[in-house]
Amino acid sequence: MSIQSTHWENHLLAMAYEALENQSPLQHSDFSNQVLLNRAYAYCDQLTRDHSRTFFMASGLLPDDKRRAIRALYAFCRTSDDLVDCSQGDAALNLENWRRRTVFPHFDEQDPVVMAWSNTRLNFHIPWRYVDQLITGVAEDLRHSSYETFNELATYCYGVACTVGLMSMHIIGFAGEQALPYAIRLGVALQLTNILRDVGEDWRAGRVYLPKEELDIFGLTTADLTAGVVDDRWRALMRFQIERNRKLYAEAMPGVALLDPEGRFAIAAAAELYQAILEDIEAHDYDVFHRRAHISGLGKLVRLPAIWWRSRNGYSLVPGFETSTPGSD
Repeated sequence: MSIQSTHWENHLLAMAYEALENQSPLQHSDFSNQVLLNRAYAYCDQLTRDHSRTFFMASGLLPDDKRRAIRALYAFCRTSDDLVDCSQGDAALNLENWRRRTVFPHFDEQDPVVMAWSNTRLNFHIPWRYVDQLITGVAEDLRHSSYETFNELATYCYGVACTVGLMSMHIIGFAGEQALPYAIRLGVALQLTNILRDVGEDWRAGRVYLPKEELDIFGLTTADLTAGVVDDRWRALMRFQIERNRKLYAEAMPGVALLDPEGRFAIAAAAELYQAILEDIEAHDYDVFHRRAHISGLGKLVRLPAIWWRSRNGYSLVPGFETSTPGSD
């Protein structure tokens, strides 16, 4: 069963280009207290280790300065997300206060994440609009518990995931604006993998990220999600979702060739190890209601040599992709 193609990328690319082209000079703060700064980065390092073993492993493949910067980025993103999911009091107000403290860099010895993230933004010239767009994307979880169409879902994915990739590129280093379409595709692909893995968990939290029009096409209702039904309808929907997800990865991965060489292995590892979660979903008959799909530590390690080879030799740019009119689901 197929769903009509939509040109969902045009809007996302417009936001990405706007953020890149409308940078304002960052005001430098005093980060001369190296002891406090090192403690702040160490805190972000531990937070990354505690919450994402895959990201921690992949980021460990970077040079020291970029490794600690990318983990400061992770800590910023994780904290932003937790302000919605785990916040005490007024989540919307807390998130807006967080926006005020993190969009523009400043020294904050009371908050190690703010300190490390501010220092990272200054060192790697990360556009403030990407920071702002991420927080706006995270805030969508306070306003929406479901999405009607894939276009709407893709816009959400841009805010919470594509912005992360776009900021990561400034840390890794990239060839130029032609890298942006690949980053958009990869961000959407990674977030879709999250969504497919966490269907049951999200449902219990009162959220349905799978587009309603696609659930309707496959004859599924919210009652089916409540019951955790894994039948032929559900398997057909998941096969469709996984096929689209893999297509996005396939179209995104050639963009690794546009990154600085010293960062290609780390980004390729993060993407391919995450994509492997789709294999685990398939191996367990698409049951994402009663278990959380994952790849074991050994499963990750055995994949790394082939990923390393592809990061050096196996990705080639798709002629015309970076300048073509985006579209298709």
